[in-house]
Amino acid sequence: MIKLVTDSSCDLPEKLVKEYDIRVIPLSVEIDGKRYTEGKDITPEEYWHRMQTAKALPKTSQPPPAMFADAFKEIIDEGNEPLCITISSKLSGTFQSALVGNDMSGNKAVVFDSLAGSLSHGIQVLMAARLAQSGKKMHEILKALEKYRESVKIIIPLDTLENIVKGGRLSRVQGTVAKLLNIKVILQGVKGEVKMLKKVRGTKRFREAILEIINNLTPEPGRIFGITHVDNLKDALFFKEAIEKRFKSEVIVNAMGPIMATYAGLKGMILAL
Repeated sequence: MIKLVTDSSCDLPEKLVKEYDIRVIPLSVEIDGKRYTEGKDITPEEYWHRMQTAKALPKTSQPPPAMFADAFKEIIDEGNEPLCITISSKLSGTFQSALVGNDMSGNKAVVFDSLAGSLSHGIQVLMAARLAQSGKKMHEILKALEKYRESVKIIIPLDTLENIVKGGRLSRVQGTVAKLLNIKVILQGVKGEVKMLKKVRGTKRFREAILEIINNLTPEPGRIFGITHVDNLKDALFFKEAIEKRFKSEVIVNAMGPIMATYAGLKGMILAL
């Protein structure tokens, strides 16, 4: 049987991870000189607080190849076939680490680049796990993943630009002006990279812009939607309700883990549509 391996940046709810026996390889994050392992010794809520008070933008680190190699060996020894789906290779070195881990363990795993982050990555893992459980072959699962990867719309609404300023992608002066003018940013994921979609002024216009994107969607039947948030459950549930009302589809909502929250910032969200 095909068994799934992924990394902790997928932000899948723990309930689903356990239900489908998914092996999750953790990334790590360093805050003011102290290193934490995602999903092991720091919760999303604890991280959000530490991130706010950090002197500099926390640094994230990919897992070592040996972690992937061990997971692959374990699955192979059980008589199963490993399928590993990682965070976008354009956002992290985790995909490359998984490839090296596969080489170390005899090249018997299939390593797939999600070209996504957070639940847009996690939904691919969930899809693959469900397809494997239903008896689908590897080539059938990969075909479904490629189709989803091409069609998913990844929207990243940022309530604050503070982490972008800390990361050096925006000057402090620009960040201050944006804060004074209440300018909010909506980014989008494009082929594994993050690009600007639009800037809006004010919370009301910000919300309307996201709703407009949702209302213009034409997803195929059975699409799974996902929303992760950084201490912003209220807005996440608001958009969940809007999606459910329009499409009558499954919508997964979860707290955003440390790796993706580092880039989204407080109140930020990532929507996999």
